[in-house]
Amino acid sequence: MTDTAPITCDLCVIGSGMAGMAAALFAVNRGLSTVLVGRTGEIIFATGFLDLMGVHPLEAGTLWNDPWAAIAAVVKDLPQHPYARLSTATIRAAFEEVLAFFEAQGLSYSGFPDRNAAVLTSVGTVKLTYRVPLTMWSGVAARQHKAACLLVDIQGLKGFSTHQIRATLGGAWPNLRTVKVVFPGTHPEGDVFPERLARSLETAGSRANWAAVLEPHIQGAAAIGVPAILGISRSAEVMRDLEKRLGCPVFEIPTMPPGVTGLRMKEAFERGLAGRKTGLLLENKVFRATVHRNSGFLLEAGSMEPDRTVQAAAVLLATGRFMGGGLQADRHGLRESIFNLPVHQPERRDDWHREDFLDRRGHPVNRAGLQTDEFFRPLDAVGRPVHPRLFAAGSILAHQDWIRMKCGSGLAFSTAYAAVENVKAELQKG
Repeated sequence: MTDTAPITCDLCVIGSGMAGMAAALFAVNRGLSTVLVGRTGEIIFATGFLDLMGVHPLEAGTLWNDPWAAIAAVVKDLPQHPYARLSTATIRAAFEEVLAFFEAQGLSYSGFPDRNAAVLTSVGTVKLTYRVPLTMWSGVAARQHKAACLLVDIQGLKGFSTHQIRATLGGAWPNLRTVKVVFPGTHPEGDVFPERLARSLETAGSRANWAAVLEPHIQGAAAIGVPAILGISRSAEVMRDLEKRLGCPVFEIPTMPPGVTGLRMKEAFERGLAGRKTGLLLENKVFRATVHRNSGFLLEAGSMEPDRTVQAAAVLLATGRFMGGGLQADRHGLRESIFNLPVHQPERRDDWHREDFLDRRGHPVNRAGLQTDEFFRPLDAVGRPVHPRLFAAGSILAHQDWIRMKCGSGLAFSTAYAAVENVKAELQKG
């Protein structure tokens, strides 16, 4: 290990996904010196939608227009779900703080006050979500009113097909036209990539050239749907400029992940947190952790091997499940990867999955994770907090199936918010 002085902080957040980034934001906003350690995780696969709660019960596939009523039903039916440890006020406060942060970073969101919005996906299905990127909001209204729309495809762009979208929608939205165009400056026979197109559209010249390509195809369309490529850091500006040039609303439709939508969120978090002087050890991982009940934690971190140490009074685990590396599977079962914490899981590996892959109830392994007390402190094998200043948040928590329940962002933000509040209270005890 490189012989350098430890980085000291009040809180080390481990994990740079949605929960980890939000936790770091909440911590610095509360005056806690914070270090975030993590490699790019699930956030890069984000659609940009911010889900609160959309489906419950899973076996019935019941969709909810009112996410708050859905949460109330979940808390009643699933008392071990993480939402059951949170008040409505906490969940609202978490969302408001993150949305204000995003707005300050130029990433604007829209939505209805207290209900989900129906938005188009990359395959033409409709998803209910709580908050929608501003660049996609005109599509919500266009679909609601079945407006005459032009859907634009780009030659060489993989994972996006306006023909697929129109075919999936069937007769539910008859006033759709599609067109495939060559993006200015690209080769008709070559592959193009969303990030490169988005970076290009941040220049006025590129927007002018693309608008010139699109203009002949408008032909009375009330709105134009395009792949999610309207810039990275200035997406609202790009959208408004195109609308001015084309004379009608423009809205994005997500591409297949990974895409621009997740990159926007990642860069917004990183840009904003760096401005708040957070210690960002990005593209790093924690290799070893030493726990001292009185003095806190000593974490050995690095990229390929440990080359720095972080001395933290408290730790918040936001490492996710399998993709984020928070949980690992071996022949003996599931284990937590840093502190070797007990993992709530089916007793036998044979019970991880149901026989039918598409079973509407979901697979038991998708509810595996860390069990915590009411303060979001992981529990040991006999149900006691492992350490008074070790906390967890996000998808590593047990008793939830965030993907199928459509509650990922709400779970990440609200549990991170509550955990950080509890970190601050614990540190104030001295």
